[in-house]
Amino acid sequence: MAMDDLHLETRAIHVGQEPDPATGAVVVPIYQTSTFAQSAPGQHTGYEYARTGNPTRTALQTCLASLEGTDAAVAFASGLAAEDAILRLLDPGDHVIMADDVYGGTWRQITRVHGRFGIQVSAVDLRDLDAVRAAIRPTTRYLWAESPSNPMLKILDLAALAQLGRDHGARLVVDNTFATPALQQPTSLGADLIVHSTTKYLGGHSDVVGGVVCTDAATAADLAFLQNAVGAVPGPFDNFLTLRGVKTLGLRMQRHCANAQRIATWLDEHPRVSAVHYPGLPDDPGHALAATQMTGFGGMISLRVAGGRAAAEHMCTQTRLFFLAESLGGVESLIEHPGIMTHASVAGTALEVPDDLVRLSVGIEHVDDLLADLERALG
Repeated sequence: MAMDDLHLETRAIHVGQEPDPATGAVVVPIYQTSTFAQSAPGQHTGYEYARTGNPTRTALQTCLASLEGTDAAVAFASGLAAEDAILRLLDPGDHVIMADDVYGGTWRQITRVHGRFGIQVSAVDLRDLDAVRAAIRPTTRYLWAESPSNPMLKILDLAALAQLGRDHGARLVVDNTFATPALQQPTSLGADLIVHSTTKYLGGHSDVVGGVVCTDAATAADLAFLQNAVGAVPGPFDNFLTLRGVKTLGLRMQRHCANAQRIATWLDEHPRVSAVHYPGLPDDPGHALAATQMTGFGGMISLRVAGGRAAAEHMCTQTRLFFLAESLGGVESLIEHPGIMTHASVAGTALEVPDDLVRLSVGIEHVDDLLADLERALG
């Protein structure tokens, strides 16, 4: 049976992870070495220096490419390092149309780092295809999407955006961190590059930082050049931890989704909550579209607390099981105030988030305990 014919849960455990030929170890070894011996100058086994390549990293890249259905994957030291590499493929004067709801660090990087070197960006609501068409320039090279988005959980029509990009010579970049390949396959919808913060659901245990870009072979080769030339690579133990996390991705996402659905439904009826953003709610603006391009609605919820910023901040300090912390996607539940924490860098811009917004990363604890924790915090 070909690996491509296997289900995602099986590929997550087996692709790129054959037993070690030297010892028979069923877990990919941590190749904790900085360099590799050569039999003669320029003659090696495929590895020469650990910044350029490492067998543990190769296993992770092979597995993630399989999960996303791409030719190849290129791993980096963080999600922002992965995004930096994508943007380094551009030339001064090139233009990016970016969703008007993205991770604050993404917006900070393109405006305050790459903007200094001539990369131009426009923030557009990518749900409005007419607005996207109006924003496209002859120099537009990327349409940059998050779906679901961070932190407002907007759902974008990835197939329509991919076609729009092809019609105008632009490539679609999809940040698939919130959905993961267990719930959404952007490549099947026409995306050209898929980026992840592997720190989040792929690693899944809040114990490693990393990033990856999954794409076609030619683009992956260009990114691998940058991976080596710039050097923002993950270490072998980071690769090992991420690969270990990926093995249980399918199971974890089922529990994340089930817990989040229960909690979102409960929050939607709570008198101290003025709005809930979760694509699994039938009245959510993105629900119908999400149901067509996702197999589950994810573990992220955003809510607006009645009483404004003070009430939102108070809620964030009252939970016991939902730890007040940045990041997301781990087995434990987290709560945060995006305007003060993860999205502080977009204050005063078109991406500014409401000051009464609270974001939940719903973990895999028992849902009744999580509901009681939120009731105590809101009450």
